[in-house]
Amino acid sequence: MKNDLLTIGSFTIHGYGLMIGIGVIAAYASAAYRAKRRGLNPDLLDGLAVWGVLFGLLGSKLLYYITILPEILADPSLLLNVADGFVVYGGIIGGIFGGYLYTKKQHVSFVRYADLVLPSVALAQGFGRIGCFLAGCCYGRETDSAFHIVFHTSQFAPNNVPLLPTQLISSGLNFLHFAVLVILSRKIKQEGAIASLYLIFYSIGRFILEFFRGDLARGSVGALSTSQFISIFIMVIGIVCLWRSLKKPSLQPSI
Repeated sequence: MKNDLLTIGSFTIHGYGLMIGIGVIAAYASAAYRAKRRGLNPDLLDGLAVWGVLFGLLGSKLLYYITILPEILADPSLLLNVADGFVVYGGIIGGIFGGYLYTKKQHVSFVRYADLVLPSVALAQGFGRIGCFLAGCCYGRETDSAFHIVFHTSQFAPNNVPLLPTQLISSGLNFLHFAVLVILSRKIKQEGAIASLYLIFYSIGRFILEFFRGDLARGSVGALSTSQFISIFIMVIGIVCLWRSLKKPSLQPSI
């Protein structure tokens, strides 16, 4: 609703950036707390967070460029606009790849740390979508439903028209996603199962929510949005990984 929260001189606190920062801190804190209870080294989370965030930013930006490739070919100067335009799926894929490289560098189990960290990623995404709400990006379709939000000064969403609050719906789903994965991690002992469930749950939720998004300039593959197209593959990968994980022997109880 209001992205510029506080301005002091030339310094402005933006709601989107603030929520991203809070999300990263919350994710780190929750993962560090759970690492100790799972017998994992919390000191490795510093490097894991740096590698994950850096590769996540790179991946989200790269996927955004792919979605606007025709525009870039027509105007290569768009590549210089590095401040705007990020795709969440690119961030997830890039972050996971960064985490894989870091765990291999440290000679520790990538799968065990993925089980630990990915629920916290869902928590960070919940705060990030609140940032989207404050900025007005990732907005929903126009609606005549009583369940709507109206933006008045957004640089992204249409102003003064009722829109579905897809950002808040997504935020709520991500917080629920975090809670469900943490609860399941106490019951499911097979290595890799929680990471697989993250992929499955997120891809299903994202696929459905895309039908209600109104920001159509996000790329498409046939009748599907880019994110829906990717969701299908992510869900299949998650199901295959879950099936393989559940065939493994159980680990010690984890929290």
